[in-house]
Amino acid sequence: MKPLALVGAVLLLVVVLAACGSAQGPGYAVQPPAPGATGTPVPTRTTVPPVTADLTRSDSQGAVEVSVRPLDLGSQGDTVSFKVSLNTHSVDLSMDLTTLASLSTDAARTVEASAWDGPTGGHHVEGTLVFPAIADGTRLLEGARRLTLTIVNVDAPQRTFTWNLAP
Repeated sequence: MKPLALVGAVLLLVVVLAACGSAQGPGYAVQPPAPGATGTPVPTRTTVPPVTADLTRSDSQGAVEVSVRPLDLGSQGDTVSFKVSLNTHSVDLSMDLTTLASLSTDAARTVEASAWDGPTGGHHVEGTLVFPAIADGTRLLEGARRLTLTIVNVDAPQRTFTWNLAP
């Protein structure tokens, strides 16, 4: 066997053994034996943090691209907030989203936006859109499996952004 082929074969063997020897796949760890114990350590499953799904939703109707990302869906705070980006090259974005946005759940609760801190005007606008977390004396997200943000009259009659809250 030629020396170069032998080096390639050895490298391949090292890679295969490293992949097999470390184990049992992602999320596993070998616990060291307890003091005084004998035998081979047994691999045990470790807690692997879940992969965070991308929660950003986009809508490109008309000449305006609207992207929305929830900021605090898991919190028990007084508000539910979204980062909103509006981008265009032909429409003036000098609107107040508090008058154009509502938030609803499949549990039949709806609230109107209470604050928008984005700048007025321009072609690239980004800000936080805020909604109250209480609707009719009940937490907005209580018992909800789906949340829908609706924005109207931003160079399209209606844009809807939906998130599943429960499996």
